[in-house]
Amino acid sequence: MKPALTTPDASSPRRRQLPWFERYVNILGPVVMIVALCLVMAFVEPGFYRVSNLMIILQDASIYMVLAMGMTLVITGRGIDLSIGAIAALSAVVMALLIKDLGINVFAGMLVAVLVGVACGAANGFVITRVNVPDLIATLSMDLVYRGIALVLAAGIVLSRLPEPIPFLGRGRIFDVFPFPALIGIGTIGVGLVLYRFTSLGRYAIAIGGNTESAVLAGIDVARHKLYQYMLMGGLAGFAGIMLTGRLNAIQATSGQGLTLHTIAAVVVGGTSLFGGRGSMVGSLVGVLLLSMVINALVNLRLDFFWQQVAAGIIIIVSVGFYSSLQEGGGTLGGWFRKLHRNKTGSTEAS
Repeated sequence: MKPALTTPDASSPRRRQLPWFERYVNILGPVVMIVALCLVMAFVEPGFYRVSNLMIILQDASIYMVLAMGMTLVITGRGIDLSIGAIAALSAVVMALLIKDLGINVFAGMLVAVLVGVACGAANGFVITRVNVPDLIATLSMDLVYRGIALVLAAGIVLSRLPEPIPFLGRGRIFDVFPFPALIGIGTIGVGLVLYRFTSLGRYAIAIGGNTESAVLAGIDVARHKLYQYMLMGGLAGFAGIMLTGRLNAIQATSGQGLTLHTIAAVVVGGTSLFGGRGSMVGSLVGVLLLSMVINALVNLRLDFFWQQVAAGIIIIVSVGFYSSLQEGGGTLGGWFRKLHRNKTGSTEAS
């Protein structure tokens, strides 16, 4: 018998009393940043709006869309996974070796890649829930394990020239215009939205992240559901490894090193709380698009790669700082402004 659990939704009286812009402030924040970026680029680099460049942005964002779906659930459940880049690389290396060296069917190889990802996610979940290692330390340690295995298997070589449909999954175009990987990414976010809002996987992630002790008292098997979250994250990382391989039609053991932090950044910028209990699939999608647009804009402005990292870091700090202040103000813009006013008044009186 499933535990009875109620979570706040948009139909509750308290939610109906909030203005629409306060209900969706987590999404509006990055949307406003996107609009501001577009206005700036309209004057600085009009070529930013070329259809070909916009399609490049979508293609670059596609892998992060896939990963953001799983990361939103994991972080909402008060967890974090720092091993997804290594899982993606290991899954892709195993797939490439099976296809090229053993000659197995390409679809079977892709299935094995996803299963390797699921197995890695299950290992993460086991270490966290059974060995009782904190999520951060567990996944950081397992990242080293998975990356080391990938390095041993690949033996320092680049595995390339894999058969279709792997290249199409990474860089294919529909009617030679719309990137097929972006369609996969948006579809994955859509599936995640359904899981998050309408299934126990999402509801229990919110409950566990909001108050783990209360979730246990409500009858939720916290360990089992955290295991499910990490297995889903691992499977998505495995599939992201296939897409990463297809992008250049090549893979090596050191690939995917920037996937983890970029994904976490996008999810946090999209309004998912690092402290758990609150998240948004649509917000994660907007966060992914924002970071991809910022990086593309900096490339168009011919700035060094290092400035891309600086810009991403500043966006994360601003976003997390804003959402933390919002929570301290009661989770609404009105409460946030009242808190600012009290702080200003207090500092004036003190002086």
